[in-house]
Amino acid sequence: MTRTVRTQLLVAVMCAALLVYLVLLTRIAVAMIGSGRGVATGLGVALLALPVIGLWAMIATLRAGFTHRRLARLIAEEEMELDISALPRHPSGRLDTTAADALFDSVRTELEAHPEDWRRWYRLARAYDYAGDRRRAREAMKKAVALQETHE
Repeated sequence: MTRTVRTQLLVAVMCAALLVYLVLLTRIAVAMIGSGRGVATGLGVALLALPVIGLWAMIATLRAGFTHRRLARLIAEEEMELDISALPRHPSGRLDTTAADALFDSVRTELEAHPEDWRRWYRLARAYDYAGDRRRAREAMKKAVALQETHE
């Protein structure tokens, strides 16, 4: 079984577990509302918000994952994925900080030359990720997705 298949199975199991949890949480909320007691009814109504938020978060995360996977496939087809195979690594497997920073600088220079190219934003997101800056990686990936969708 490949790593990709294992990851997909894990995601499916986690989504199924979350859905079961959300259904059980909804049943508890409905039971609390149906009790007819003031405090229980109030807590039940408040508790109903959690399944809605949980379902929204799961769907948003899955949509983002599918979109990022599609962009990764397109980048791979165009042979523009960042090659980090020759970069030095720590014993933990993470890229050496100096090497990751140098990679980031080269990708940022590419982006400055082509600021409206979704591929450059995708590469910047990956470089941020390799450098350990997850917040900026997510922001750059959002920009890559938005640009790619407008250029379809």
